[in-house]
Amino acid sequence: MANRQKPGETPNRPGEYEERGPRGGQVPKPRKVTIEEGDKPLPPTSEKGHTWERTGPPKP
Repeated sequence: MANRQKPGETPNRPGEYEERGPRGGQVPKPRKVTIEEGDKPLPPTSEKGHTWERTGPPKP
């Protein structure tokens, strides 16, 4: 299982995060955010119950 986090939590690691559905599935038109060192908390998702999943390191 991938490491998903709820909106409002402090991110475990900096990187690219993508919005996921309640059970970790893809959602249509997901929000994507870049979290850098020291950023907190994770932003709200487009719908209640969605989570954030880290997809990779921060892009330069």
